[in-house]
Amino acid sequence: MRHGDKVNNLGRTASHRAALLSNLASQLIANKRITTTLAKAKALRTYVEPLITKAKDNTTHQRRIVFSYLQDKEAIKELFDVVRLKIEGRPGGYTRIIKLGTRIGDNAELALIELVDYNDVYGKGTAPQEETVGKRTRRAGRRRSGGAPTTGEPQTVVTEAPPATVPEVTSAAALPASTDASADEAVINNSTEPQNPAVE
Repeated sequence: MRHGDKVNNLGRTASHRAALLSNLASQLIANKRITTTLAKAKALRTYVEPLITKAKDNTTHQRRIVFSYLQDKEAIKELFDVVRLKIEGRPGGYTRIIKLGTRIGDNAELALIELVDYNDVYGKGTAPQEETVGKRTRRAGRRRSGGAPTTGEPQTVVTEAPPATVPEVTSAAALPASTDASADEAVINNSTEPQNPAVE
């Protein structure tokens, strides 16, 4: 009986299971996503995530510890030099398992396991994020606008019309003919040439 045994041995001896998970972890680090059976993917997740956490501390000691698990120099280089930079800000949960259905030959459940930060579909940067407006409540609106009366008298709000904007005049042709004097003044005031003060 296997009461309370939470480790899936995958039908293998301890050495065979360790070699299998080591190879799967190396391939996951090298390729960023692999397809395998669901049982192997779940076992791989608990195997590889602590190794990725160790990679956040880029020291010789941590490299040697991870190498004792993976036994693959290229995977160690990729993990500590490339993957580490992507996952530095993530506090765990580095992998994602997506079920793919069953395999035709033996009806085994297949799954895709991938590094979360390397996915373009589910990733953060796939679509421009729109600014979310906070939830507005009536109570907060009253408080900000100076408060509304609690008893029944309706309050009338008088809004003033904005002042009419006068278009800026840059040439005499833009003004009506009746305002020749003001047109000359407008052209003189808007000219870019320095003006000499009038000599009396």
